[in-house]
Amino acid sequence: MRCPFCSSEDTQVKDSRQAEDNTAVRRRRLCGKCAGRFTTFERVQLRELTVVKKSGRRTPFDRDKMARSVMIAMQKRPVEPERIEQMISGVVRQLESSGNADISSDQIGELVMEGLAGLDKVAYVRYASVYKDFRATADFETFIEEENLVGPDEDHGKDKNDSFEGKI
Repeated sequence: MRCPFCSSEDTQVKDSRQAEDNTAVRRRRLCGKCAGRFTTFERVQLRELTVVKKSGRRTPFDRDKMARSVMIAMQKRPVEPERIEQMISGVVRQLESSGNADISSDQIGELVMEGLAGLDKVAYVRYASVYKDFRATADFETFIEEENLVGPDEDHGKDKNDSFEGKI
């Protein structure tokens, strides 16, 4: 960091503290040449992200749009809102730290699916059904089997001695 008084690059950090609700770091510095003291603030600079759609169309990344789709998948699920928000923030952090300003919609979908898989399996399947464009009930069954989402005591609603017919 260059000294604002003498322009020397020989400065030392004497003290660092969190500032502005933990969104910045306040640093007290000392110039080794002129002994001047000054304060700097270090903040995260968020990258302007652009979503590249499958059609090739480009749109600005909208965190709220992604959050709405997650909230639809999480509807009526027993997961605390704080955990959902942490997952969304984690996805955004991963996107911002990827080093790319252009992000494919597929990359966003995959990161959201990873996050939902760790939060709630039902929400994970719900989101996947839209993201992967399920067209029939067989698509759900295939996905659930491929992802190994069926527990050992679940039987897919099938009973070897019963059939669904005749029960309605």
